[in-house]
Amino acid sequence: MKKPELPNKVEEPLSEYGHYTYADYLTWQMDEMVELIKGKIFKQAAAPRVNHQRVLAMVFNTIYNFLKGQKCEAFCAPFDVRLPVKSKRNEDIDTVVQPDICVICDPEKIDEFGCIGAPDLIIEILSPGNNRKEIQNKYEVYEESGVQEYWVIHPNECTLMIYTLVEGKYLPSKLFTIGEIVESKIISDFKLDLTEVFENICFQFPPLKQPFIC
Repeated sequence: MKKPELPNKVEEPLSEYGHYTYADYLTWQMDEMVELIKGKIFKQAAAPRVNHQRVLAMVFNTIYNFLKGQKCEAFCAPFDVRLPVKSKRNEDIDTVVQPDICVICDPEKIDEFGCIGAPDLIIEILSPGNNRKEIQNKYEVYEESGVQEYWVIHPNECTLMIYTLVEGKYLPSKLFTIGEIVESKIISDFKLDLTEVFENICFQFPPLKQPFIC
């Protein structure tokens, strides 16, 4: 696979309200992590909260260890996932996301710069302020790009929702929580015990009195 050409680096995009591509993205040197969704820039406002990181570590380690020696491979952010629509040319790709966790079963999609094409499974863990991006914007591009399973985890509410792609549209699961075991249709025989995922979170801090800001 041809490597993306790295142009001369520039500090920042000229405007957050323009339309940008992966070719532009490669030129930026920014302090915070950014994603492109249909050409629009989304900046991560602050470092993830501690509960986000606890859930990320637990879920990623469980999946990573399960997949050892298998064809599928798990990655966690920061890890660029490019989602082409028209072509795989850098100038044509306008969606570049960094899922918290992704599982890729086609090694042809993995290159030096990350993943090009839809991962088989994506897991996003909500943080204050990113609900709309994860639930609405990313939901749309993951569905359109053909991500077979999309898991959304809410650490502070100790819940997990699975969206499964059926005939090009996502169908939601029931809302899973502590005491339940979640299975993946993509990763055969994989099971995730939500009690183990949430036990050090939901019994440590009281629920937030204020809702997350969208």
